[in-house]
Amino acid sequence: MMQSVAAQRAAQLRAEIERHSHQYYVLDAPLIPDAEYDRLFRELQALEAEHPELSSLDTPTLRVGGKILDGFAPVRHAVAMLSIRTETDISDGGALAFDGRVKRELEQPGAEIEYICELKFDGLAINLRYEKGLLVQAATRGDGESGEDVTQNIRTIRQIPLRLKDCAAPVLEVRGEAYMARRDFERYNEKQRELGLPTLVNPRNGAAGSIRQLDPALAARRPLSFFAYGLGEVQGWALPATHSGILDALAAFGVPVCAERAVVRGAAGLVAFHQRVAEKRDALPFDIDGVVYKVNSLALQAQLGFITREPRWAVAHKFPAEEQLTVVRDIDIQVGRTGKLTPVAKLEPVFVGGTTVSNATLHNEDETRRKDVRIGDTVIVRRAGDVIPEVVGVVLDPSIPQGERKEEYRFDLFKRLGGKCPVCGSHIVREAGEADWRCAGGLFCPAQRKQALLHFASRRAMDVEGLGDKLVEQLVDGGLIRTLPDLYRLDLATLAGLERMAEKSAQNILNALEKSKQATLNRFLFALGIRHVGETTAKDLACYFGKLDAIMQATPEQLLNVPDVGPVVAQSLVDFFAEPHNREVVQQLRALGVSWQEHEGTSGQVLPLTGKTFVLTGTLPSMSRDEARAKLEALGAKVAGSVSKKTDFVVAGAEAGSKLSRAQELGVPVLDEAGLVDLLSELL
Repeated sequence: MMQSVAAQRAAQLRAEIERHSHQYYVLDAPLIPDAEYDRLFRELQALEAEHPELSSLDTPTLRVGGKILDGFAPVRHAVAMLSIRTETDISDGGALAFDGRVKRELEQPGAEIEYICELKFDGLAINLRYEKGLLVQAATRGDGESGEDVTQNIRTIRQIPLRLKDCAAPVLEVRGEAYMARRDFERYNEKQRELGLPTLVNPRNGAAGSIRQLDPALAARRPLSFFAYGLGEVQGWALPATHSGILDALAAFGVPVCAERAVVRGAAGLVAFHQRVAEKRDALPFDIDGVVYKVNSLALQAQLGFITREPRWAVAHKFPAEEQLTVVRDIDIQVGRTGKLTPVAKLEPVFVGGTTVSNATLHNEDETRRKDVRIGDTVIVRRAGDVIPEVVGVVLDPSIPQGERKEEYRFDLFKRLGGKCPVCGSHIVREAGEADWRCAGGLFCPAQRKQALLHFASRRAMDVEGLGDKLVEQLVDGGLIRTLPDLYRLDLATLAGLERMAEKSAQNILNALEKSKQATLNRFLFALGIRHVGETTAKDLACYFGKLDAIMQATPEQLLNVPDVGPVVAQSLVDFFAEPHNREVVQQLRALGVSWQEHEGTSGQVLPLTGKTFVLTGTLPSMSRDEARAKLEALGAKVAGSVSKKTDFVVAGAEAGSKLSRAQELGVPVLDEAGLVDLLSELL
């Protein structure tokens, strides 16, 4: 074939192959059968083999891989590849916080900022450098300043154009994410299993591992994809006015850009995008771990600038749940504050949900048996936000038939523990209709003792400031405290002698204990840690009976007269106070000076503020919010956390904020402390 004819045919074949590759890999709309595509590709390969001088950097034949590399050469980024801030609030508050920060920085508190919203892909960040439209280099992010030259491997990703369409800018660096689609990941692993070869752990590792293969031919066999989301260095190309304009231009150049993006206005637009994507997340063909918000205007981006090494104009807003595979080493049993026995899977440590997880809850025996979790199993672990990690299910070894999983190895909590609490040796029980086994040791069980003390001292209970986990652990493990009353027998010498406890800190603890003796009946009742008795139930009981002795002596029938107290709560109260050691604890606490104001109780009477809703905001001059809340609730009022049309009164102190403004907008009556005192005086 004549040189000019060969060159013309090679150019024609490259253009045809790239056009069909774009239709197939980017637009998912193939125009020709695979066999025809393969024929064109083989013809180009043969032509380039016969005429090596015709080969060029934009030939599709480079996508099959080249020679094996000795290593990756370092690449200094002309423009640093900086990371963006991650918003830790996984709820709608993450979007609201970002919008608030942007408006404060721009000093435009009332503005409705325009944003571009994109997906946060779970892959590997890549910088593509095009010179006069031709792909000349690809590099990983690395440390942000310099990465690794992975050009040969990136050329194997058929979505990435080797030459830009209608763009001959001297320099245009395109930044984006190389990823592995779920379908491609599953197909690759299926082929590997058929061949008896190792499989990939997950799509993200598959993408990163493929790009960092020293053998480009091996990288070519791993199906990767790419989405662009921004720019690096640019020379000789006039930037659009907005980030969305940049993405549209890149798409026009033939670079793949995800269609799941939107231009929105204000915080409401960010929230709506986050919710919309969260709903369809599982249906997407690729993994994402959140969304990204960016101020759309490039001029405003420049005005906002950077803080440390993060742009002020962008944020990544994560989704709550992430999953990983790991192996169950053992199944432990933990004893909770109320004696609940919880099976916990001891795992091969795995990084999931932003942290390394080595334990995951199995909830209870029934759930463990339903999922059929056994020691040695490979399991899926999920961690959602700050929620305790849990085992979602078992990934069975395909080589072991389900029928061969021996029944005797199924989890049996009672048999595993020999019917005894693993901490104190007391017998364990499981009530009819209950899912949980429980230790019957109560306050005698050291595991429950620590949690009972922490609960007793917590802010919503007796509010003993400074009595935290480490101190309680020392007190219990050192044998200094065995029951709740022992707290009030502590002296300065004992506390000061503890590790990391100076005399001043010890005195502060004693002062906090002394202050806590002046309690309210509902706080004391809640502090006892009676099963099923939360804050609201404790308030209802205190209001109805007025005196602790009346509650302790109440029959189930009498307890059922209290609003929202059902048979389960009533029986729990009766059982608790039927135990001699629990009565002894109450008696000793009283003898040590713990007290509260008692009254006759309502016994079904309607209190003066029943049905009224109050909201407290700001700092009151002479009483705390908790004191104000207690006074209002004692008269039957409900104290809410936010203002609405159903709010009857807002009590506002110094530095009252948005709640006061909201009350004024809605016309809700506002009281200061003097007005509250007058109102209470009239009703008492």
